[in-house]
Amino acid sequence: MSLSKKVKVGLDETRILILGSQILLGFQFQGAFRPAFEHLPFHDRVVWLGALGLITLTIALLITPSVQHRMVEGGRDTKRLLGVIGRYAGLSLAPFAMALGADLFLAAEPVLGPGPAVTVGLATCVLALLFWYGLETAKARGVGERERAMTRREPESEHTSLETKVEQMLTEARVILPGAQALLGFQLVITFSEAFERLPFASKVVHLVALGFLALTVIWLIAPAAFHRIVYAGEDTPELHALGTRFLLAASVTLALGISADLGVVVGKVVDSDVAGLAAALISLIVLSGLWHVYPLVLRARDGGLG
Repeated sequence: MSLSKKVKVGLDETRILILGSQILLGFQFQGAFRPAFEHLPFHDRVVWLGALGLITLTIALLITPSVQHRMVEGGRDTKRLLGVIGRYAGLSLAPFAMALGADLFLAAEPVLGPGPAVTVGLATCVLALLFWYGLETAKARGVGERERAMTRREPESEHTSLETKVEQMLTEARVILPGAQALLGFQLVITFSEAFERLPFASKVVHLVALGFLALTVIWLIAPAAFHRIVYAGEDTPELHALGTRFLLAASVTLALGISADLGVVVGKVVDSDVAGLAAALISLIVLSGLWHVYPLVLRARDGGLG
């Protein structure tokens, strides 16, 4: 399998993870505005906040390779990028598994009680870690060494055709777009809840600003496909690739701002503290911007710019 094909498959595998994680993030956001949430005990709110942080981290890790592909590699396929895709996808599975276990605990506790719910949550987390890490580690001891050795012997980079660059640019838009659309839908529903009506005016404004950022994210991500069809009649051109790259990077900025702003609103509501909400928003923005923008810029400067 060529390096470009491996990169494309890696991006497709990331799409599998990102949609589920962004829908789970939407559930975390929307859950805080459901009537039953007001009656949750303190420990459930702590678990809920932990799950929110974990799933946000999962999304941050999953989107990082696509941003690096745009900012650091300029759309070229390199062995470094292939390693980044595998590394960040692997890292994202641990917080994803813990968030999934936490959410199953929260869903099971009202029905089964605290003790069985803890068992359900832990079993879910352990099962996920087993199937995502344990079995693969055990299998790799006796299988796949030849394939891994072939990958290690591959050249650091290979020529990436314009057709492949455009295809992968559109794939990276599809990595983010479905989850961003789902998240936008969840956040729009919140505005019609009674809990939203009870928020302070400032929190309502911040939520509306976050909705604007998410709407912009969807607009930026759909734009490359529209240009491809309407302007270039489906033909691949360097101008389309450059334009699509700029739209994807713009989407990463507005998505980071939208997630961080809404996370601040939700955390502030849950703990009834504007200071806590502001701190959560700032921490989220630092993590997302650090992974999606600051670190890629550092790598780009270190490597002397785009290849």
